[in-house]
Amino acid sequence: MEVDPAPESQRPEVTTVADDEVVVFRGPQAEVLRGLAPDTDVDLGHRSVRTLPRRGERLATITTVNDVHFGETVCGHLDGADLPTFSVAPGATPYPEVMSAGAVAAMRAVDPDVVVVKGDLTSNGTMQEYERFLEVYGGAFGDRLLHVRGNHESYHELAAADWPTQERHVEGAVVALLDTSRGRTVNGRLSADQVEWLDELGARAEQPVLVFGHHPVWDPAVEPRNDDVFGLVPNDTEALVEVFARRPMLALYAAGHTHRNHIVRFEQAPHTPFVEVACVKDFPGSWAEYRIHEDLILQVHRRIDTPEALDWSERTRGIWGGGYPDYALGHLEERCFAVDLRERW
Repeated sequence: MEVDPAPESQRPEVTTVADDEVVVFRGPQAEVLRGLAPDTDVDLGHRSVRTLPRRGERLATITTVNDVHFGETVCGHLDGADLPTFSVAPGATPYPEVMSAGAVAAMRAVDPDVVVVKGDLTSNGTMQEYERFLEVYGGAFGDRLLHVRGNHESYHELAAADWPTQERHVEGAVVALLDTSRGRTVNGRLSADQVEWLDELGARAEQPVLVFGHHPVWDPAVEPRNDDVFGLVPNDTEALVEVFARRPMLALYAAGHTHRNHIVRFEQAPHTPFVEVACVKDFPGSWAEYRIHEDLILQVHRRIDTPEALDWSERTRGIWGGGYPDYALGHLEERCFAVDLRERW
């Protein structure tokens, strides 16, 4: 069933903390504090936050999105649950188009060196939906775009964006993109060849490597061990973590798929965040920016902030009967954080 728009929340939400900026949303209204000093406490009235650190000049900027779902018409559906769903009025611009247009505009404004789209490019795994994705993101970023399929493509066996590994160099960093999706499955896997490739890349890299894929790691603290987990299956998660543990140049792993902002950590690789970034297509309407410094990487989460996008993402607060926002937005320290590369070597 479809429902009327959910009431706008007026609870202050600190969505973004960077080394020079803090953004607070009250419903669709944003208060942006710019020109702040790095590594400094900022009193917001309802709470205090600390800006991220900064060391030296920024060398490069990488941006990322995931779960854009071109072709989707209804969101909020959960198998086996009778919960409200959300759509736009007949004849209105489809919400994946609205949200991706806003994401593209925001990312173009920061002029990134590389844009990584890590899966679920389409809703139904059709070539028409994939071509529309390429028109929007490829048209905006050209050869700066790196993308890979997600389970929405592989489940439908769409023969597109299924490159096992991709590598791109920017000043100060290396970008590695893994295809974690497999045909007719929702969860993720890595082949022995992919793991070996990443190990070899970590051994030869002279700059920190940011690794991306669609599926997040399995978290043994919250999910029983079996091959029906939602993310990477346990054996492949453990193989990935082992590579990160022995290759300190591998700085982080960032995924999508879960539509939330979250971090999992492992004792074997204590300084490595295994990150999940929330989706483009509904609340909070996310993209993330990686600011590369000589020995520091910052992840800065942002909401897509065009008026049309905010109107839609505020409506979709009502997903899961109103339980979705806390899940999807996650904790501030899981959205905006620093990876101190000096701790790794």
